[in-house]
Amino acid sequence: MKILFIAVFTLVISSLKLLAAHKPNILILMVDDMGYGDASCYNSKSKISTPHIDRIAREGIRFTDAHAPGPFCHASRYGLMTGRYPFRTDVSKWTKQPLITEGQMTIASLLKSQGYRTAMVGKWHLGFQENGYDQRMSGGPIAHGFDTFFGLRASTDIPPYFYIRGDRAVLPPTEKIAANQSEGWSPIQGAFWRAGGIAPHMNLSEVLPTLTNEAIQFLNSQAAANQDSHKPFLLYCALTGPHTPWLPEPLFLNQSTVGMYGDFTMMVDAEIGRILRAS
Repeated sequence: MKILFIAVFTLVISSLKLLAAHKPNILILMVDDMGYGDASCYNSKSKISTPHIDRIAREGIRFTDAHAPGPFCHASRYGLMTGRYPFRTDVSKWTKQPLITEGQMTIASLLKSQGYRTAMVGKWHLGFQENGYDQRMSGGPIAHGFDTFFGLRASTDIPPYFYIRGDRAVLPPTEKIAANQSEGWSPIQGAFWRAGGIAPHMNLSEVLPTLTNEAIQFLNSQAAANQDSHKPFLLYCALTGPHTPWLPEPLFLNQSTVGMYGDFTMMVDAEIGRILRAS
């Protein structure tokens, strides 16, 4: 598969003018709450190894004067999806209502109108119409141009915690999880999460690799489909790391020399590597 990679490490909208000439497959990778200077490609003195992010930078274009459309995660995601400034909506209502209005054009609906298959995996954080988690959750990715969606409503430190497929909870958050903090870090750093509802059998440390697995499954399915059809695809993969909670797998512990955050960022880079290999 030939894929146009749009790696969004600083929550920046990338130009899609290439579509005027041809229709490449498009993979948008967004990481969450990562510092500009954490990746080696932007900081030669970084103590965090990011070979897969560096590869994207080396083989593509680095943006060195780019700016997020908003100061918060959900505001920036609104800008990415719609191309509009976040002050065009009430970003505070995301907890119970969609930020994107019905019929509003998004990057997904635009590409879908041009014949693309569209899929999203990961953190939405742009609100659903929430009327109970045993009910249909309208107003999310499926309502705004994505054919398929698997992910979460927000980050893995904001309850309730549960997976969503399409516009329904895979399992509603019927159980409870206690708040957690890490000794030696500020109250909102480390393996930090808030108390609240959680789906049965859900483990927060497994969320990041689970999202990667879903992205790989989609890419593999498209590779098979493209043998019979030349229909291009968009995959928007919004990973939940290295936002808190920092939950590096044992393989990455003490690998960065800058603590839990660096170790978890290295794990995020490794997950990106898994997606790149599948593409």
